[in-house]
Amino acid sequence: MEVEQILHMNGGEGETSYANNSLTQKEAIVKAKPLLEQSLNDLYCNDFPDCITVADMGCSSGPNALLPTWEAIDSLDKICNRLNRKPPVLHSFLNDLPGSDFNTVFKSLPSFYQRLRTEKGHEFGSCFVAAAPGSFHARLFPPNFLDFVYSSNALHWLSQMPKEPMSEFDIHRAYLDQFKSDFSAFLKFRSEELKCGGRMILTLLYNDSFHATSPGEPALLVIKDMISEGLIEESKLKSSNFPIYAPYVDEVKQVIEREGSFDIHQLETFHVSWLEGFVENDNEGLDKYARGKYVTRHVRAVGESLLSSICGDDAIVEEIYRRFPIKVTDEILEKGRGAFANLLISLVKKL
Repeated sequence: MEVEQILHMNGGEGETSYANNSLTQKEAIVKAKPLLEQSLNDLYCNDFPDCITVADMGCSSGPNALLPTWEAIDSLDKICNRLNRKPPVLHSFLNDLPGSDFNTVFKSLPSFYQRLRTEKGHEFGSCFVAAAPGSFHARLFPPNFLDFVYSSNALHWLSQMPKEPMSEFDIHRAYLDQFKSDFSAFLKFRSEELKCGGRMILTLLYNDSFHATSPGEPALLVIKDMISEGLIEESKLKSSNFPIYAPYVDEVKQVIEREGSFDIHQLETFHVSWLEGFVENDNEGLDKYARGKYVTRHVRAVGESLLSSICGDDAIVEEIYRRFPIKVTDEILEKGRGAFANLLISLVKKL
């Protein structure tokens, strides 16, 4: 599977768009803000630069795409007010795969700049936003170009599907090996692009089976049901895994230490419910599967492009998502499960 050519969040602003179904990802960005502010404070106070160049790797689309840039502006504004200094110019690059809906993001820029003028006035230095499409598993910027790299809910995506293994043990090993290769490449290329002492804040899913489970679990149950009913060929089951690997914390630390370009400044974990942002109104109170439908819209906004490429039939994809709310409610939510386990890391490039 050529992930770079296929993967993208659902564009536009419709019912199943990522723009309208990404509150769990937004919550992860919000929870990372204190560490973002601390990291920017250390970076800025080191030599008080006139311009700070940042890159958001895997920015996706919708309102979340500009949220880290806004939080960087807000953090720098607070830091400079405290120090009684003029804020620096901020140059922000938004990176994602070429299939991402950059058009919707840049249509929102006028309102973003208007908010900047309204809330910050002329006290904050200029902010320039640009796109940098491409895979973050490769080089994206010139050497010693960036001051700061940010990535949220992206690094658990693999650059490609691992080769088909023979056993359950081999499946884990194949996915782990692909993650190690991809994450090592990410660290190597970012170390080349960052200036000495540059910083990174990374948030990605990690393996914590006690608190969390994968949305792929109910999807697989649905697909198995449809195979038993003769609606899907059994060969589809073998290709229905997504190119995602949620590593254990120690696996992430080992890759960072082995690659050798960065020091781990801080590492913490947190959880975000699949139902983040869900508000049950009076009508939905009569619908047992309202929560499942809410989760389904969020899962669909992220994974529909890949599921469509696997199934190759829009009618099958629609049937999977029609059944998903029932399965995710009965098998996951009713059992008190369903949360994303997030690993938050602050890194500093070694001198």
